[in-house]
Amino acid sequence: MAKYRKLGRTSDQRKALIRNQVTALLYHGKIVTTEAKAKEIRKVAEGLIAMAVREKDNFEEVTVTAKVPRKDKDGKRVKEVVDGKKVTVYDEVEKKIKKDLPSRLHARRQMNKVLYSVTSVPAENAGKKRNTKKVDVATKIFDEIAPKYADRNGGYTRIVKIGQRKGDGALEVLLELV
Repeated sequence: MAKYRKLGRTSDQRKALIRNQVTALLYHGKIVTTEAKAKEIRKVAEGLIAMAVREKDNFEEVTVTAKVPRKDKDGKRVKEVVDGKKVTVYDEVEKKIKKDLPSRLHARRQMNKVLYSVTSVPAENAGKKRNTKKVDVATKIFDEIAPKYADRNGGYTRIVKIGQRKGDGALEVLLELV
């Protein structure tokens, strides 16, 4: 007997489907899918959340000096002429960053093996590349989701039955983070 559902797909299609659905669940907080898919997605998602809960405090704050381009009131870079060339003016700024310790870094890499990258597009720029930004779902799990479930031992997702789908009669469910 198999330890997982095959979902009527080849292994590469099944893996892509599960990765896609898990990424959507962790990014949006809930998804609507069939019951069989939801039960498979739940296994993967809960494993990732459990990993993040274990490693949520495993980092150190480091202060670094960074060069940032100076900007004018319109948000454009300030340039000055040096030896007949226009050169951007940079300011040195102190920044605090989170530096992962080795076990958290390993957990982040394990998550990135499963999760796809997400590009968020503002509503007013739908269909355009301008003002889009990449969202790191692994960072979202560590910073937002893991602290919420720190005192909980498993059971991070909930499956709520919605009813049958109109087209093929498959039982649809709402899979959401608790």
